[in-house]
Amino acid sequence: MKRRVWLTLGAVVLGGGGVTYAVASPSSDSGATGRAKRPVKVYALALKGTAADRQDLARTDTSQFSMLGVSWAGATTRLHGTAQVRTRSTATGEWSAWRDLELNVDPLEEPGRRVRGASEPLWVGSSDGVQVQVVRKNGTTTALPEGLEVNLVDPGVVTDAEAEAPGSEPAAFVAEGSPDATSSSTPADPASPGDGTAVTPTDGQTATSPAPTDTTTSTAAPTDSSSPSASASASPSASPSPTGPTAPPSTRPRPPIVDRAGWGADESISPQAPEYNADVKAVFVHHTDGANDYSCTDSPSIVRSIYAYHVQVEGWKDIGYNFLVDKCGTIFEGRKGGVDLPVLGAHTYGWNRESAGIAVLGDYTTTSASNAALASIARLAAWKLGQYGADPAGTTQLTAGATQKNYFSTGFTAGSAYTFQRISGHRDGYNTQCPGNTLYPQLPTIRAWAAGPVQGLKITSLGGATASGSTYYTKGAITAHWTATTPGSLIKSFQLLVDGKTVATASGTATSVGATLPLGSHTIAVRAVHQSGKTATSSALTVVAETTAPTFTTTPRLSLRSGTVNTSAVPVTLGWKATDDKALQSVKLLSPTTATFSPTTTSSSRTATSGTATTWSMRAYDYAGNYRTSSPAYTPAILQESSATKTGSWTTRSSTSYLGGKSYSSGSKGAGLTWTFTGRSAAWVVSRASTSGQAYVYVDGTKAATVDLKSATTLYRQAIWTKSWSSSAKHTIKVVVVGTSGRPTVTTDGLVYIK
Repeated sequence: MKRRVWLTLGAVVLGGGGVTYAVASPSSDSGATGRAKRPVKVYALALKGTAADRQDLARTDTSQFSMLGVSWAGATTRLHGTAQVRTRSTATGEWSAWRDLELNVDPLEEPGRRVRGASEPLWVGSSDGVQVQVVRKNGTTTALPEGLEVNLVDPGVVTDAEAEAPGSEPAAFVAEGSPDATSSSTPADPASPGDGTAVTPTDGQTATSPAPTDTTTSTAAPTDSSSPSASASASPSASPSPTGPTAPPSTRPRPPIVDRAGWGADESISPQAPEYNADVKAVFVHHTDGANDYSCTDSPSIVRSIYAYHVQVEGWKDIGYNFLVDKCGTIFEGRKGGVDLPVLGAHTYGWNRESAGIAVLGDYTTTSASNAALASIARLAAWKLGQYGADPAGTTQLTAGATQKNYFSTGFTAGSAYTFQRISGHRDGYNTQCPGNTLYPQLPTIRAWAAGPVQGLKITSLGGATASGSTYYTKGAITAHWTATTPGSLIKSFQLLVDGKTVATASGTATSVGATLPLGSHTIAVRAVHQSGKTATSSALTVVAETTAPTFTTTPRLSLRSGTVNTSAVPVTLGWKATDDKALQSVKLLSPTTATFSPTTTSSSRTATSGTATTWSMRAYDYAGNYRTSSPAYTPAILQESSATKTGSWTTRSSTSYLGGKSYSSGSKGAGLTWTFTGRSAAWVVSRASTSGQAYVYVDGTKAATVDLKSATTLYRQAIWTKSWSSSAKHTIKVVVVGTSGRPTVTTDGLVYIK
């Protein structure tokens, strides 16, 4: 069962100023779905002062309202000056700064008797106090319009969630019992006598007073915009259909749209039937003005308030915009008649007969519209224009319904045709800043998103593959990740291309898809299919699928190096060589400790535990993720000096600084020590000082080196000479004292070898 809300009218007078309001009261059907928990209410407070150059309303306590504007008698009368308002927040109790109302509102095509001139409505959030000042423009002699008043809109509560919210009690502008409050069943119009004469306004709204007299009416009445009885044709080819047309199918999908019942429209206040155009050639983008910090849960309330303001304040037959979009991207049906039909709106003076109007909730003079809002505008415009085969990025010829100039001072003559972008801004057709200085430059983005192809498509990464230079390597399974600047809601699908052929498909909101590649070299790209059918393809990547593991051409091995030797650890060099048939990525040491090396590194200085067999495990990786492991084991061993075969005279020395606490020392020329071992690397360990002498080193009976032990500082347990072989074998190392003049002494601490 449809719920119905009835409109009742009443009046309140405050301190000599006229106060009118309209209250939408629910019917007795309290069980119907969608019942308004608190009806929408519209109030009017007359401005005070008789001066032709200024009128005011002092700070005035009110009950709850959330939107306001200034209106005056005479739809064609312009207010040349400024109108500023301040409001008091119900949440904080603080008064806002002064805010300007937008006065440069499109004039009306055929203003009816009850239509008033008005500013744009301003959403201020829940408030309970108002202050207003209207000042004539400096240097002008035109008096302020008659019947100036501030109009306050309480959006009411429609949903159960809204009804349960704090502060949702009914509003009334005069507190109960106030001695200043009077009431009447007849509405008072400060611009006309309340004689009770019944008239029927052209928008179908019941009224009980004649139209106000406007003493400052413009000399030339405009011939377009939002007349409740708009029936004149702007051009023979653009006349509205006398009956509802059939909705043509669109080439683009229809986006989700909250219908009028969804946002709580009171259909009883706009009973007139909608009118229709022949088609929709263009879409005009607007902003509604007001705060941008609204919660998107308030969006239905904002739409209800605009609707009430247009109908009950300005006297229009319905809300002027065909559609409204909030900053979260929710689309609301505006003027009734069917979202899929070419409903005649009242949004862009001179151009309503061949267009649709989309308004973004908020003020975009200095703040950019959100991507969510832009995406919804693009989707909506593409769908609406797609019903008539129009390219959203193209242009069209529109016939002017009025002689005027736009914001850019471009002149239009009624009845002549002019070129417009299919998606244009309000300022393109009329002299207004709307849709704001930041939203207007975003229109090219809206056109591009609406028309396609997908913008900014690029592959950002390949999961399962690693890049080396400009080439990626994988074992086979990959996941392509991508981004695009066109929102996913405007994209039909993505395709993963391998060597130019589609191997996987994903939805338009997806950002990745996987596939398995056959062995070999391939090109990988992503193709985006816009909802228009246009395609865009990312730059291609070269990907090699391969499963051959790297090889160690030199098995990891240890060799002794110079440095300080301890009984628990000896200095060693770990060496290796690894290669890959495609691209070696890295070599990792897995044990006895961990480290990662570049593909060109072949050695690393480490320490090894003496006396213990230790596994040195290394793994070579290629860029595809293939790897090979090599894990040889080595044991460093210490041969004390006492295990050597002695020749000549040697003296035993004791100190904790020596390996094992003792060492041999000799200054006798020709004295020698010989060690025999089986291993692959050896290091002679000595003590060094400024008085240390020289020694000859013999390897397997052949003199290999002359070593000088002299050092400016005293050092102990120094591996001073090393020798390594490619494989383990039996070797003999002999050291012989040279008997260096003035410093003949050689002190040896033993021999270290690796087996």
